[in-house]
Amino acid sequence: MASTLAMSGMTLDDLDEVLAIERASFATPWSRAAFRYELTKNRVARCLVVRAGHEVVGYICLWEIGHEIHITNLAVHPRVRRQGIARTLLGAVLEEARRGGVAQAFLEVRPTNTGALGLYRRFGFEVIGRRKGYYFDTGEDALVMEVRLGEAPSVGSSAV
Repeated sequence: MASTLAMSGMTLDDLDEVLAIERASFATPWSRAAFRYELTKNRVARCLVVRAGHEVVGYICLWEIGHEIHITNLAVHPRVRRQGIARTLLGAVLEEARRGGVAQAFLEVRPTNTGALGLYRRFGFEVIGRRKGYYFDTGEDALVMEVRLGEAPSVGSSAV
């Protein structure tokens, strides 16, 4: 599958497929309106999709604020997980940010999301804090993670 992947900016036309992945991935998924806002109104937001052929199989959303990026959403279709798609998305975003002079990246993740924690640690992210009760659906805390982009190893895939 990796050789057939293509990355591009997310558009409103992608939302049906993105929402299907979002709903399959998260107990409290973003709404269509939330994605629409990110794509059309939020001047610091950027969202990318990765396709296998014509099918959207994953996406990443982030905010670019000054010399920082904040990863706001990352998901891969359950049918194609553990094939390097999230690594490809995250790697491409971090490498582009690094080349653009961005100093650091942040994200929040559930402590119970061991797969995501492993991925982020492979890219050099470290836990720098905890947001108590961050996830309102369960009351679970969020781990705040950071990577300094000038120091992080490049682990991304060149498949895209």
